[in-house]
Order: sequence, then C-alpha cells, then structure tokens
Amino acid sequence: MIDLRSDTVTRPTGAMREAIARAPVGDDQFGEDPSVIELQERVAALLGKEAALFVPTGTMANQLPLKLYTRPGDDVIVGLESHAVWHETGAAAANAGIQFTEIGSDGRFTADEFLAARNPLDHPLYPPTTLVEVEDTQNRKGGLVWDRAELERIGAAAREHGVASYLDGARLLNAAAARGDDPAALAAPFDLVSLALSKGLGCPAGSLVAGTREDIAAAVRYRRMLGGAMRQAGILAAAGNHALEHHVGRLADDHANARVIGEALAATDGVRLDLDGLESNIVVFHLEEGAPDAPTVLERAEAAGVLTMAFGPRTVRAVTHLDVSRDDCATAAEVLAAAAAA
Repeated sequence: MIDLRSDTVTRPTGAMREAIARAPVGDDQFGEDPSVIELQERVAALLGKEAALFVPTGTMANQLPLKLYTRPGDDVIVGLESHAVWHETGAAAANAGIQFTEIGSDGRFTADEFLAARNPLDHPLYPPTTLVEVEDTQNRKGGLVWDRAELERIGAAAREHGVASYLDGARLLNAAAARGDDPAALAAPFDLVSLALSKGLGCPAGSLVAGTREDIAAAVRYRRMLGGAMRQAGILAAAGNHALEHHVGRLADDHANARVIGEALAATDGVRLDLDGLESNIVVFHLEEGAPDAPTVLERAEAAGVLTMAFGPRTVRAVTHLDVSRDDCATAAEVLAAAAAA
C-alpha cells in the first residue's frame, strides 16, 4: 500500500532506530534525561526561544498555552477549521473551559481581522480575548503557508492589546522549507511555539513547546496535570534529535512529491484544487457535483493500492512523507486521478 492518509504513518528509519537504541537516558521528571535535555535545547535554539519542553503529543502541546494564558470563560481567536477546534475531541473546553472564535476564510487571517474579532479584556458582557492562535502550516486547508509579514503583524497587534499569542507549528518546518524562511523568524512574533516530531520529521512520537524560561517552567506543572510527564523519555527524544539532524533538509522532497499528485488531480475533470496554494506536503482536493463522492474515491483508490483520508463528504486529503518515494507518488497521482474521474 502507498499510504497517504497522513505524515504520521511514518515508521522510524533504521538509522533512527539505532539512535533510539543507543540513547543515554535518565529520569526526565528530575530533569536528568540527557537526550531530552539535548532535544529541548536544540529546539529552543532552532526556534529562537529561551527554553523548550518535550511533551508526548501535539494535542497536549496545544493545551499548554490555554493553561498558561487563559482562564475558564475566556475567548481564544483561531483560524477557520483549526486543529485545536476540529481534531482534539473538545480538549480545550474540557481542560481549560475556553471558547474559540474562528475567523478568516481559508484557515489564515490578517491582523486586521484579528483586531476586529478581539473582545476587550474589561468588557462587561463579552468574554475577554486573552489568546490568539495561528496554525502554520494549516492542515485542513491543504497545508497552506502563512506569510511571515502577516505573522509579525498579528504578533505585534496581540502585544499591543495585551493578548497572548501561540503558534501551532506542528508542521512549522514545512512552512519554513516552503518559502525559505528561518524557523526562528516565523516563531519570533509569538509568546509560545510548538513543533511536532511525529509528522514530517518521521518520529514515532513527541512534540515540543518553546518560549520564555518562565512560561516553560510553568508549563512543566501543566504537562504533569495533563498526564504528560514521562520518565526515561530519552528513547523518544533521541528520535527527535536524529530527525532534526537528518530529516529537515528532505522536507522539500515531500513538497515536490505532493506537487506531482496535485498537478494530476488539478487536471482531472470534476476535481477542484488550488495549485497556487499547494506549497507543502498536504494535498486537499474537492469533488464537484457529478464526480464521485469522497467515500467512493477512497474505496477505488484503496482497491488500487493507495490509502487516503476523507475530510468531508466531497473532500479528500493526501499527505506525502518520508515513507513514500517519488515513484510512489507518481503512481498515487495516476490512481487518485482515475478514482476521482466520473
């Protein structure tokens, strides 16, 4: 099977398994795991922040800014169809008691849109807006990449109005690779930034959040509160250290492979896909009336050896990653184009 359901389906490479096997470990609860310490320092430097914290999952990473910067009843501004709203089983409401306000039209938004949606901190009726979140790249909208200048404007506007800011950078290194940006420059406008290891970097688990030393120290408590404290976590951190050394440079290959799939689908009657927005490793395409629906396309593709995911009744997502080659993606392009044909 050519598995394009997600970039989370990757398996550790042989070299990564060797790094895991020889990882020096200690008790991370006591701050004594050398592999975790190395990873946290490496990511803090990569993102231009004072400190970083290793957590088991990206969903947990997304809970930490809510615990750090909000109180129950607060309002958090996010882009349309953000992961924090759509793919975390209501964790924000259960863990932090906040509400989300989704703005923008394609998962991204402008500083002006943020300011228009922001509720004042001292309004007698409205829930105060205490946090703004950006997801870069934007998953559900096809791996869309944010413009760095807009990120800077949003961060500046948040600071001016006393609103905390968080960058859900699960695929931030994809965003950086897509436009040749420095990850630290993309992270700079935000108080807290996350980075996932288990997606394009191909690790079996793990994410990190990075920010000030004070915020990261506070996040340690909330990580434990959420059940994310680990012991000899160095066996996972070693995979992250290996990936940051060996898998970042190849992210551009995934982007090129996604383009192969996207171009084939864009040329298929009944398929709607914005090639101009296809900059990273996520291909989201829509099936027009008259074309097969998403379940039919998935069934046809699987019968031909390609796995994808439905994002709606007439929307399908395919994600490239290090476990699929250029030839795999060329084959998948043909299969998906045929599966989507009326």
